[in-house]
Amino acid sequence: MDVLINVFVALHIIGIASLLGGFLTQMKAMGAGAARFTPAMLHGALTMLVTGVALVGLNQADDQTVNNIKIGVKMAVLVVILGLVYVKRDEETVEKALFGTVGGLTVVNIFIATVWT
Repeated sequence: MDVLINVFVALHIIGIASLLGGFLTQMKAMGAGAARFTPAMLHGALTMLVTGVALVGLNQADDQTVNNIKIGVKMAVLVVILGLVYVKRDEETVEKALFGTVGGLTVVNIFIATVWT
């Protein structure tokens, strides 16, 4: 079971890397007002959602303790990110504030995962 959990953790990290990487590659364009949500950002957020739910299930099946409040907060933040990226995915440009919000929420989600114990 540990190997399976570690595989899903790796996939979860790949998802966050895709979401954050997509944001960081658009930073220069954001300064020029031409930033857009890339498919990598949408796929990264979806990967995070699927692997996160799988990780919770696998950890509970392995009789490990799961902080349900932390998971709930992380999922709420991720659903907001996913909703924003999904709705605005086809637009040529996205407002700076909206794009910055997605980047900020992504970083918040990373800190919730790592700092909240």
